[in-house]
Amino acid sequence: MHVFIGGAYNGKTDYVRRLYEPQQMVMIAGELPEVAPACDVLVLKNLEKWLVTQNLEEDEQIVQKVLATLQELEHHCTLVLIVTDMGRGVVPMEKQARQLRDTCGRLYQALFKEAEQVVRIWYGIAEQLK
Repeated sequence: MHVFIGGAYNGKTDYVRRLYEPQQMVMIAGELPEVAPACDVLVLKNLEKWLVTQNLEEDEQIVQKVLATLQELEHHCTLVLIVTDMGRGVVPMEKQARQLRDTCGRLYQALFKEAEQVVRIWYGIAEQLK
């Protein structure tokens, strides 16, 4: 699993497209598919949009479900995740927004631990973290 993280509109998607360009790539946004499509590289982005549809009170179960699903998808193709860094800046006033931020933080920690490669993209510039 390869994870690319950065702020919103910092060039993550363009960077990943260029990096994996010659391969057959499928990009899915805002969803967590149960079944891998036929492709060489599966790119999942905007998992935070899928997270909003979940019960964020149960963040540990959510993290475990995501990890199990990703491990299954990884058996079929190279798995690439593009995630948005939400942990910097002002803590949201709304409870739902705070829960999303916290769940993303816990999920990202688990993803980074499992990932073979973690890259931060900042305004189109890549920084290898792992």
